[in-house]
Amino acid sequence: MTAPADFSTSHSRPLDALAAPGPDLPEQIGKYRVLRRLGEGATSDVFLAVDPFRDQEVAIKRMRSWMGQGAEEDTLSRRFFASEAALAGRLQHPNVVQILDAVQDGDAPYLVMEYVHGVTLKHFCRTDRLLPLDQIVELGFKCAMALSYVFRQGVVHRDIKPANLLAVLDSAGQVTDVKVSDFGSALNMHADMTQVHRVGSLAYMPPEQIEGGDVGCQADIYSLGAVLYHMICGRPPFDAPSQMALMHQIYHQAPQPMQGQRGGVTEALDAVILKALAKHPHERHADWEAFGQALSELVARQLVPLARLNEVKDSERFNLLRGLEFFDNFGDVELWEVVRRARWRRYPLDYLLFKRGQEGNTFHIIAQGEVEVWRDGALVATLGSGTSVGEMAYLAPNPELRRHSTDIRVTDICTTVSFTPESLGQLSPECQHRFDRAFIQVLVRRLHLAHEALAHPRRIL
Repeated sequence: MTAPADFSTSHSRPLDALAAPGPDLPEQIGKYRVLRRLGEGATSDVFLAVDPFRDQEVAIKRMRSWMGQGAEEDTLSRRFFASEAALAGRLQHPNVVQILDAVQDGDAPYLVMEYVHGVTLKHFCRTDRLLPLDQIVELGFKCAMALSYVFRQGVVHRDIKPANLLAVLDSAGQVTDVKVSDFGSALNMHADMTQVHRVGSLAYMPPEQIEGGDVGCQADIYSLGAVLYHMICGRPPFDAPSQMALMHQIYHQAPQPMQGQRGGVTEALDAVILKALAKHPHERHADWEAFGQALSELVARQLVPLARLNEVKDSERFNLLRGLEFFDNFGDVELWEVVRRARWRRYPLDYLLFKRGQEGNTFHIIAQGEVEVWRDGALVATLGSGTSVGEMAYLAPNPELRRHSTDIRVTDICTTVSFTPESLGQLSPECQHRFDRAFIQVLVRRLHLAHEALAHPRRIL
């Protein structure tokens, strides 16, 4: 089993305030200037460093020298390094720590990773630090969607535990996001190399993984369920003084229901987590999508207490976008960009989104509700969820063409996702490309309808 280093930190300091490298701290690793040690694991040390070319902080996970290790330890260390190195540059998801580079540097190879300002979820497993229930469910949903993406890349993590899930903190110390880290134990189904079996952390490991057999996404679903149980109750689902006793519990005992261990835990929340912890893989959630949907519905249907009643959670926004025709060709990564970058607003009845003659600088995709389009006092169209309005603000080549030729009025309380040309320009090139394709499809449909109206006016009416 591995004991990966915790390379997160809850305190970020000015670079010139960091201590100078000491005798056990290298000044340089490759091209990277080392600032301080972040942590250590069974086979590696992790340092905070600066990438001089990008002028940004990175985390460097350096394997300890393989010289002097026993043959078995040497082989395992090499395979754990190779497992993560094979994923360098492959996993591009906002809730997965990026592996930026892998360098085979003699007997002490190292990985260069995205540096996350925060703490691991282990910090929030103590009874005096438990997060609100709705926030735990939200973090669980984001992890599920990230691991769904990872599984589609042919990877099973196999070591999901609180110490490998990083909570991103804002300047006030509040949790804003989560990232999955440490793929040293991962099963890469696309790799040719021999895979290491019997890896993971026993307290969060399903029965089939303990046996050392082949595992799929249901093993990681169990592990994430165990993490969420720990974060909700302040204790893992199984706990024993010895490994043998712990294994016996995992094989033969049902986890204690969470209701009664913590106030606010509902029957629905209990059912979702306990299903993830079923002994047999086929009794758990069918896949990551099913687990993610079950977690999201707990919040959307208010089946867990909401710390902020009127707050729209990221999970709700993500699932809302997934159901809109406009975003049919967007992948999960691009949808998360829209969730985070878009301006979300709700408009009352009779609100004028656009007025005729007004120069447009914003376009809207209608997420919920309905609007009417009026020209010269006549109703020309009714638009509902999944349609866009004002896209000429982005597409038009000059200001004159960006002037609205119609009035657009809200006729059913309306929630929209909006961008300006400037904010759209801040999205990734791939996400912008998806918007361009979606707008082309919108324009083609509208041109077709206009053609039909001209050719068969009576039929259209």
